[in-house]
Amino acid sequence: MKRILLLALSHLAVLALGFGLGIYFLPILSAPPPPSQTEVRAAAQGARYQGAFKRDLKGSDPLHWGEGQVAISASAVTLTGRVAPGPAYKLYLVPEFVDTHEGFVRLKAQSLQVGDIKTFENFIVPLPAGTPVERYNTVVVWCEAFSQFITAAKYR
Repeated sequence: MKRILLLALSHLAVLALGFGLGIYFLPILSAPPPPSQTEVRAAAQGARYQGAFKRDLKGSDPLHWGEGQVAISASAVTLTGRVAPGPAYKLYLVPEFVDTHEGFVRLKAQSLQVGDIKTFENFIVPLPAGTPVERYNTVVVWCEAFSQFITAAKYR
C-alpha cells in the first residue's frame, strides 16, 4: 500500500512538473521569430514618447519581467529588449504608472488594450489608427492567461 502511494505521488509530481514546463516552454517554442533591430528602429522612427522596462519593478519577479527601451509612435509601440516568456501577453496603455499586479487591476478598466505580444525579444505592436497615446502615460505588459503583471514603462 505504501509503495502504491509513493508511486502515485511520484507520478503526480512528474506530471505537475511536466505541465509547468510545458506552460513555460510552449510560448517559446511557438513564438514567431523576433523583429530585427532594423525593423524595430524603423517602426520606432518618429516616436513621440520613450520609456524603459526595468527588471527590478516591485511587481516583477524572476519569472515575470521585462528590460529594454520602449518607443511609442503614432502607429506602434516597440521594444528593443526582452520580456520573460509566457502565454497570452497583452500590451496596455495605462493612465498612470503602476508597477504591481494590484495597481494594474485597479486601473485595468480605464486602460486601453492595444495588442498582443508574440515575441519575447524585441517586439512591434501596431497601434490602431487614432489611438490617443497622449491620454495615457504608461505601457504595461500583462499576461491575460494567468492575470499576471509582467512589466511596465512610464513614457510621459
